[in-house]
Amino acid sequence: MTSILDQAAGTFFAEAREMLVQMEDCLLRLDAEPGDRDTLDALFRSAHTIKGSAGLFGFDHVVSFTHEVETLLDRVRDGTIELTAPLVALLLRSADMIGRLIGAVESPAAEDGTGAARDAESRALLEALHAATGTRPGDGTTAAGGMAGGASTTAQATGTWHISVRFGREMFRNGMDPLAFLRYLSTLGDLEPVVTLDDAIPAAEDFDPETCYLGFEMRLSTGASREAIEEAFSFVREDCDLRLVPPGSRVEAYLALIEQLPEADPRLGEILVACGAVTRAELDRALATQARTRETEDVQVPIGALLASETGVPAQVVEAAAARQVKTRETRAEESRLLRIGADKLDGLINLVGELVIAGAGANLLAQRARDRPLTEATQTVLRLVEDIRNSALQLRMVQIGETFNRYRRVVHDVSKSLGKQIELTISGADTELDKSVVERIGDPLMHLVRNALDHGIEMPGERRAAGKPETARVSLNAFHDSGSIVIEVIDDGRGLDRDRILRKAIERGLVEAGTSMSDSEVLNLVFEAGFSTAERVTDLSGRGVGMDVVRRNIEALRGSVSLSSRVGEGTRVTIRLPLTLAIIDGFLVEVAGGSYVLPLDMVRECVDLRPEAAAQLGDAPLGCIDLHGEVLPVVHLAAWFGRPVVASGRRSVVVVRFGENRAGLVVDRLLGEFQTVIKPLGKLFAHLRGIGGSTILGSGEVALILDVPALVASAARGAQAQRKEEQTCPSSP
Repeated sequence: MTSILDQAAGTFFAEAREMLVQMEDCLLRLDAEPGDRDTLDALFRSAHTIKGSAGLFGFDHVVSFTHEVETLLDRVRDGTIELTAPLVALLLRSADMIGRLIGAVESPAAEDGTGAARDAESRALLEALHAATGTRPGDGTTAAGGMAGGASTTAQATGTWHISVRFGREMFRNGMDPLAFLRYLSTLGDLEPVVTLDDAIPAAEDFDPETCYLGFEMRLSTGASREAIEEAFSFVREDCDLRLVPPGSRVEAYLALIEQLPEADPRLGEILVACGAVTRAELDRALATQARTRETEDVQVPIGALLASETGVPAQVVEAAAARQVKTRETRAEESRLLRIGADKLDGLINLVGELVIAGAGANLLAQRARDRPLTEATQTVLRLVEDIRNSALQLRMVQIGETFNRYRRVVHDVSKSLGKQIELTISGADTELDKSVVERIGDPLMHLVRNALDHGIEMPGERRAAGKPETARVSLNAFHDSGSIVIEVIDDGRGLDRDRILRKAIERGLVEAGTSMSDSEVLNLVFEAGFSTAERVTDLSGRGVGMDVVRRNIEALRGSVSLSSRVGEGTRVTIRLPLTLAIIDGFLVEVAGGSYVLPLDMVRECVDLRPEAAAQLGDAPLGCIDLHGEVLPVVHLAAWFGRPVVASGRRSVVVVRFGENRAGLVVDRLLGEFQTVIKPLGKLFAHLRGIGGSTILGSGEVALILDVPALVASAARGAQAQRKEEQTCPSSP
């Protein structure tokens, strides 16, 4: 029994967290569009669901507080209270408090002495909620100190429902208490004297104390909807016989709801359930009756007629639902079907696919060595199928980045209000997909960049007005695919970065020698150096350079890169470039000084022969440049770069790679072709190696190193720039 309760409570905690995310999203949308009725209704339903589910488990603290939030939202829905920006801020803080209360119930040990501060904050919020609704503790709502008491027993009554319930025999064995459901009903309104039905109780000798024989007849005066009343019995819906008789007909309300329904399901019964005219249980009973009639009498009774006779739903409502059914069928799009799978299961699948890739490559290598043509063709077929399986498996881990972007709406809302700024967040490319593991690890760096843009990048409204800018500033989050990578941009239209000021700070801190000639890009990217900041004052947000070295380090740990561009008075753009996945990639295998190395295939642009005269000019220097198609191309001599002996004779090639807007050439000894690469991380002992991003296992069992192309391209660019400063001449051709 305890296990069943624990499972049910676990479901409540998971669903409550989802409801809280929905509440926050709805509130932020309402802050921009206060008159959006659909969003307001969705917000109310989320709060009501949390309160109802918490009441079933006896989480009185959650019920008491959420009831006050629900009361305020109900006043907003009926037009009694206007939804203003301060009220949205209060509701956001209240949603946060609901989350903290639920967290305290879920993990009491994690409180660590913070309970008193939480209770004090909750009492302050309750007073603010009472002030917003114009009520006082005890005048028909829960008490201000209700954190220590139960839920309220009154509500604004608009009608009286008759409720008839017969609980199932397994009620007690499933860990449920019939009185708990009656107590929760009392929070919805005035529960009139309840008649207990005990006619099912057997004689003493046949009585089983673990079996429930109870039923109840009662009347509830409330303004709650049919669905809200039925939610009180949601945990025993399959184990009880429940009938609800509504307080008269509310035809106009039902007709309006039917018109507002999204075009999702064309079935008449589902439309009636969605608008609240009937409950799910009543629909199921009517469908069962319809099925029995069809089997016994070979007659198809319309479901609308059955619902009208069994539940008393008005004929007008049934007719409106039927009309809606016809309309929906004409415009309905095919619904997508989703299946939830645990992340650990997907990770296990990716690991197995990776091992399959390695094993397939080994089998193909053995077939080639045996010079067995049929076997070679068979293994190549297997490799193609493995590649298809790999692509499908990786696609399962791809998620849209929009959910991550949406988290920052709350950040922009709260920070702009606290700083007295007017800031609008715009999002584009929310449907751009990348690996789930990348999404999880990019959240914190993005948060830091957004907060810095809000605090240090955006000016105060007066300053923007004086500069001829609109008072409402804009921060943009953009995502798109480019050259096999994903690019994320954080853009603001604020004051921008002062190049000269950054350079002075860098010289003061000894990061740059005085008199050093640097490009604008090089100067601006100094903000990514450890401890660098141009902020005049230190706050929890201030300083576009504070912690930016951590941002760069975290992004580079994902085999990505970050760069910055800015114009004074116009704004700043931070560009993050990341790989789509961290698990399996298409690689290009090369040989350098007898060792095997892998390049990400999507970064390879072309391969050209390195002519002897160009090789002689490069010599054994690790960095240099060549002339490629009339343009200067920085190159990295990989053998010299890794400290391996450089062979003067023999054919060598240059692999031209591109990362972002930069290109570079990598000098290699042999080109070995494409190779499916399972990325294996390097241990901490090798984390300091420059130009190495990981390792993989070849079909022969040999370990090959994966080259860190972004780092090599950056090194090649710095080397070419140094050569230009020294006025060195590049070879004429490759």
